[in-house]
Amino acid sequence: MPLGETSPTSRAWDKAASLLIGGPGGGRGRGGAAPPDWLPSRLSGLSKMAAPSSFLNCEEYAEFQELLRVMRTIDDRIVHELNTTVPTASFVGKVDASKTCKELHQSLAQAHESRERIIKTCIAQASSVVESLQEERRKSLEDTALLKRLRKEQTKLRLMQSELNVEEVVNDRSWKVFNERCRAHYKPPKSQ
Repeated sequence: MPLGETSPTSRAWDKAASLLIGGPGGGRGRGGAAPPDWLPSRLSGLSKMAAPSSFLNCEEYAEFQELLRVMRTIDDRIVHELNTTVPTASFVGKVDASKTCKELHQSLAQAHESRERIIKTCIAQASSVVESLQEERRKSLEDTALLKRLRKEQTKLRLMQSELNVEEVVNDRSWKVFNERCRAHYKPPKSQ
């Protein structure tokens, strides 16, 4: 890779950090506070980034998918994080488990909300493109290039819609693990 260029994964990490933590002024949820300790170190140094809406690109499905993959890091690492931060019965007095579980709950909820918002935003954008291409297609039935582009956009839309199902599975798994380890230490609000 030429000097000065960043890899797609690096750009996805940067975007995910901004979406999870918020831009200047704190964005939603964290109020500009420092990122939590469990956040991967690659993300923790990126708390002062531009607002997410300024660079969310739904045009390329591969980039969209990479962004979601990176943003799902918290869910992928939840078992490890709970094992290292929530004490077992023999270490109960040494760590404030209720505080740790509360912070993890808030971070999980924020990450899930951010990902769902991104997915739904991209679905809305892709739907709009498909609708406009369908309208163009009705006007010019013989245009094969237009038909090919329409099919490509419809496929991308279906893939993005399927990410909502993936998101549901990922979230359910994370909440199950969270509840198994934290139910004795923290009772989340009724909304979860």
